[in-house]
Amino acid sequence: MKAIPLMMTIAARTGFGLLSALAIVPAAIGQPADPRAERGLQVITTLSDGAGQPVLDALRRDMPAFGDAVLTYALGDVFGSDALDIRTRQLAVVAAFAAQGNLPYLKIHAGYALNNGVKPQELLDIALVTTVTAGFPRAIDAAQALREVFAQRGIALPLAKN
Repeated sequence: MKAIPLMMTIAARTGFGLLSALAIVPAAIGQPADPRAERGLQVITTLSDGAGQPVLDALRRDMPAFGDAVLTYALGDVFGSDALDIRTRQLAVVAAFAAQGNLPYLKIHAGYALNNGVKPQELLDIALVTTVTAGFPRAIDAAQALREVFAQRGIALPLAKN
C-alpha cells in the first residue's frame, strides 16, 4: 500500500484528519513511531471522545513545528502523564483557564471534562471557586462560558439538585 492511501486509511480509522494520521504512519509502515506523538493522539482521542481536534490539525498543517510541539509535549508528555487521572486533570485545567479568563480554551476543556466523567455541577463549582482565586468578573465570565457549553450539550440550567 502506498503512503498516501495508507495515511487516508489511518485517518479514517482514527477519526482524525490526514495530518494527525501522519504521526502514526511510520509505525504502520515498519518504521519506529514517536511514542510521544502516539500518546498525544491517544490523549486527544480520549478527551474529545473520538471527535479529534480541528485546532490541532490546523496547527500541524500550517505550523508543523508548533503543532508537533503541542502534540508531543502538551498532549503526549503533560496530558499523557499518569500522575493525575483524567477527571482531576480536566478540573485543574478548567480552573486555570477560568482564572486566566481564557474562555475559548475553558469551553473546549469543559467539554472534554464532561466527556470524561466530570459532572456539570463540578464545573459550576469551579466557576464559584474562581470568585475567590481570580475575582467575580472572571468567575462570571467562566459561568457564562459554561452556560454556552451546557446549552450546546442540552444540559438545562438551573441544574437539578442531587
